[in-house]
Amino acid sequence: MKNIQLTGIGNALVDIEFKVTEDELLSFGVNKGSMTLTDAARQHEMIAALGDRHAHRCSGGSAANTIIAFAQFGGKSAYSSILGADHYGEFYASEFREMGIVLSADLVSGETTGSCLVLITPDSERTLNTTLAVNQHFCRDHVSEDIIRQSQWIYIEGYKLTDDNGVEAVDVALHYAKKHDTRVAVSCSDGFIVDVFGDKLRDVLKHTDLVFANEREATALANEEHADQAYLKLASDFSHVVVTNGPHGSRVRWNGIEASVPAYAVDAVDATGAGDMYAGAFLYGVLHGHNPEHAARLASYASAQVVAQFGARLKASHIEVRDAVLDSTVTK
Repeated sequence: MKNIQLTGIGNALVDIEFKVTEDELLSFGVNKGSMTLTDAARQHEMIAALGDRHAHRCSGGSAANTIIAFAQFGGKSAYSSILGADHYGEFYASEFREMGIVLSADLVSGETTGSCLVLITPDSERTLNTTLAVNQHFCRDHVSEDIIRQSQWIYIEGYKLTDDNGVEAVDVALHYAKKHDTRVAVSCSDGFIVDVFGDKLRDVLKHTDLVFANEREATALANEEHADQAYLKLASDFSHVVVTNGPHGSRVRWNGIEASVPAYAVDAVDATGAGDMYAGAFLYGVLHGHNPEHAARLASYASAQVVAQFGARLKASHIEVRDAVLDSTVTK
């Protein structure tokens, strides 16, 4: 019996978010708007340079944010990852327990829990500096066949393809998914994943039922110049596709139904987690039998609300947002 609707497979990271100026970001020598893998020493050095200003902390990671959103909208979910046996690891596990999400994540003695330094500039763009730490040891042995057997869908973040252990773990997860008739969704995660790990990503996508990509990722993946062209190419290759394009809205294809959904205009504050929220809301909608256009409208609205606030978690009631958007689409 499949009593879990959606299981995420990805990095477990404690997000540490700071507001910074453009000059401060420039001084760190990182690429604005991208994700950079950073060692622990460099991470500590950057945090120290920011002084004693307020930092917002929460459990996260790209796929984790999607699973959290899915659960808070009312879905039954699980998450597969790995944690260090430290304060951040205990914090992470406790948050998942409180949210009612099944967490399959060993607490490894002597290892450090992963973290993501999120630098947010005044234009709301977020630049990520990630220390994978214990996540680099996530391997095939940490993939639970039983949880995948119980799951209707698994959701894999592209970030897991940045090291050999992660690649092997994803391959094993795909094997279990095929064995137990579990469907597979994959998020491209970041443009650099397509650029640097594109061959492996394309191998994984051969076994994928649903692809999530933003404009940058989609055009690189499809080798097209424009988002609309990339969407059409991906829609010809995959049965289910979602391509988001920021303020220009999104296009979706689900079970042969296609829809273009406009973005909701907001005053942008922090873009952290917007794509993760979109995926969680869309998956909640379609896996609960809603029309894909309605699911995309929920996803578009929820992700816009995340952009209009500080932090990757929707501060408004997920249930109230869910019901308001889905009820309004049904009555139209």
